[in-house]
Amino acid sequence: MNYLVAVLQDRIQVEAAYLALEKESIKGTILGKGYKTADEFGLIDPNEQAIKQVRLMASWLVPFGFFAGFTFSVLTGLGTFAWAGEIGNHIIGGLLGAVSGGMGSVFVGGGVGLVTGSGDALPYRNRLNAGKYLIVVQGSESVTRQATRILYQFNPENIQGYQGTGTT
Repeated sequence: MNYLVAVLQDRIQVEAAYLALEKESIKGTILGKGYKTADEFGLIDPNEQAIKQVRLMASWLVPFGFFAGFTFSVLTGLGTFAWAGEIGNHIIGGLLGAVSGGMGSVFVGGGVGLVTGSGDALPYRNRLNAGKYLIVVQGSESVTRQATRILYQFNPENIQGYQGTGTT
């Protein structure tokens, strides 16, 4: 299944484009104020996904980090913090390992993408928040090619095609 996403400036323009597609028997979906929202359409929020992934990674990396730090301290017998005593040094080693596990969950789990932004979903969500409209066409390659020709007549701000992996 292929997807075609066009960003149009206003409601009048998106409705005209939708009608032009319908004349050619091409089904499209309008996203924007008064139509489907990004969530209803299934346009994932990358920030939400990154936070979920970071939490999932942290749930096992933090305890593993504590265990690894504690074990390292026991095996090496380093007395880094003389004021803490032997058991205190092992616990501090475990806590430092847990902190390292937490940092690893942020870097590996998608926290960097959360900070820098990633994927195309976020720019589309930002355009919807700015009051613009999206029209999405799903279909075979020939359908999206035909839809591209039709939508270019309406001078879209952006038009992008995607090749999907699922069969819906």
